[in-house]
Amino acid sequence: MNIVMLSGGSGKRLWPLSNDIRSKQFIKIFKKEDGSYESMVQRVYRQLKSVDPDATVTIATSRTQVSAITNQLGEGVWISIEPCRRDTFPAIALATAYLVDVKGVAPEESVVVCPVDPFVEEDYFVALKGLSEQADKGEANLVLMGIEPTYPSEKYGYIIPDSQDHTATVSTFKEKPTTEVAEEYIKQGALWNGGVFAYNLGYMIDKAHEMIDFTDYYDLFDKYDTLTKISFDYAVAEKESKIQVQRFAGQWKDLGTWNTLTEAMGETVVGKGVMNDKCSGVHIINEMDVPVLAMGLQDVVISASPEGILVSDKEQSSYIKPFVDEFEHQVMFAEKSWGSYKVMDVEPESMTIKVTLNPGHSMNYHSHDRRDEVWVVLSGAGRTIVDGMEQIIKAGDVITMDAGCRHTVFADTELKLIEVQLGKEISVDDKQKYELEY
Repeated sequence: MNIVMLSGGSGKRLWPLSNDIRSKQFIKIFKKEDGSYESMVQRVYRQLKSVDPDATVTIATSRTQVSAITNQLGEGVWISIEPCRRDTFPAIALATAYLVDVKGVAPEESVVVCPVDPFVEEDYFVALKGLSEQADKGEANLVLMGIEPTYPSEKYGYIIPDSQDHTATVSTFKEKPTTEVAEEYIKQGALWNGGVFAYNLGYMIDKAHEMIDFTDYYDLFDKYDTLTKISFDYAVAEKESKIQVQRFAGQWKDLGTWNTLTEAMGETVVGKGVMNDKCSGVHIINEMDVPVLAMGLQDVVISASPEGILVSDKEQSSYIKPFVDEFEHQVMFAEKSWGSYKVMDVEPESMTIKVTLNPGHSMNYHSHDRRDEVWVVLSGAGRTIVDGMEQIIKAGDVITMDAGCRHTVFADTELKLIEVQLGKEISVDDKQKYELEY
């Protein structure tokens, strides 16, 4: 089975754990059997591979998410990088061309497109295989997953099939309605449109050529920023005459707000947190190394990270985005391809960062024009290269780098260090990358 997972958004509704680099799907909040935590994308990937170990997974995303994806999922996934955001149809067209032109997948094969972050169980992935198999039959150009509604939601569009059969022809689509209108749709047998569908790769390549003037993947990538922003539903699905829907009655949740996310959490406290017995319906999610104490609270979410602290009634937490938009954002935590970093302190002419490098990984060989840096090794073993000179490092070692000095660090084991940046102008743009001389 070929799967394309759409991974987008900055996830400001899950502030302060999400930011412009770290989207909601990368927050490690779900506890596994071994006591460790996994993110939404790790959970979905693990579930998919348990159902279909041979599934080929491609994630369509922006460049800013590539490091987090490779950090959390490893090198086994393919990544279709969008040069900029152009909504779901251009993203799907690009991913389809990527599979055919770059990865050599035969145009006769089918592919299933789905979001990267639903909260589902394994029956969902069994249903995805059913979509793929139905697309292989060629009875329809598009086969959608229609989710059996559990309540009259205003958040989703609706698919109205022409029968109650498991696989039916789509009669019509409906936009996101009011609650009252949604109740009427459900009486007509309407299904939620969760943005999950399957198609033949050749069909989508032809559809893309109809709407976009391009020759192949590389040409499409180069002119991507000129494409019109348009959703897949508007561009393709609602205009397609040969279209079917398959019913899915299993668990399916869109964890887009703190309210819905806490409903899916297996425990009430993640990180350092304590609540007294007068609390009810309270969740604490704490990424800080300080304790959070809650007393006598009802239906509240408390979330703390280096980005900030949220204390909110769960229902009201759905409306935080306009407030977060007003904040001046200094990204305080991010995952990179080599590990992660957390900003610990910011002063007018200095910044202190805790860096964790994964075993076998290294930073780019780089320099800064307008700041000096100091590394203090906290734990682990590795080596640095500073202006071409290699040095073995261990806990307690201190490495200094003046502005203009080329430097990198390699981790033999997990390596933790404190990086102190010193300068009158500290900026993420002040970085030049180089190839190592040897």
